[in-house]
Amino acid sequence: MLKTYGLKDIVEMKKQHPCGTNRWEIIRMGMDIRIKCGNCGHSVMLPRREFEKKMKRVLVSAQDTETKA
Repeated sequence: MLKTYGLKDIVEMKKQHPCGTNRWEIIRMGMDIRIKCGNCGHSVMLPRREFEKKMKRVLVSAQDTETKA
């Protein structure tokens, strides 16, 4: 199944962060993807392939919020 995601999307990862949340915001996209924890603000950079494996689903799409605004 093809997972679609973009910059500023809020995604859910398969494993939660040690702070207790699994909501992450995508803050950089390229060959690597940088995500920021929604609770504590810690950022992690992952290769795109690893990110796609570890991502569960998109919770909030940035495109949807721009369309509504």
